[in-house]
Amino acid sequence: MSTSVPQVPAEYEIGQTEQSGWNIFAGIVLALNGFFGMMYGLAGILNDQVLHVGGRGPVIFDFTTWGWVTLIIGVVQAIAAYSIWAGNQFGRWIGILVAGLSSIAALLSIPAYPFWSLAVFAVDVLIIYGLAAYGGQHRPA
Repeated sequence: MSTSVPQVPAEYEIGQTEQSGWNIFAGIVLALNGFFGMMYGLAGILNDQVLHVGGRGPVIFDFTTWGWVTLIIGVVQAIAAYSIWAGNQFGRWIGILVAGLSSIAALLSIPAYPFWSLAVFAVDVLIIYGLAAYGGQHRPA
């Protein structure tokens, strides 16, 4: 009695991996967060007046400097997202680092934009969770 061994398609060869859903999610959200950070940074750079928050008077804060900080964080987030999609561990660690920096920056801007800052903080926490918990796990394709 002869049994035939089923042939394995070429795309399922040993050594190929696919990223987990959380890893892909974190990369997409990191890219979106980077894009919005770049837009927020450009808005801060192009509008270099002193930031006024509600009726509490002026906050001693240079919006141009804050714009450059958020622009740089946004660019690094976009680069990290691309690196994550490429499957590099370097992108994972840079993504965790830059999402942490973005979450700190979001908390620092709560007096100016409370709802936006808390939303960005929550998204950054999800990015950190996705990359830390599932970023190193690749399952066979």
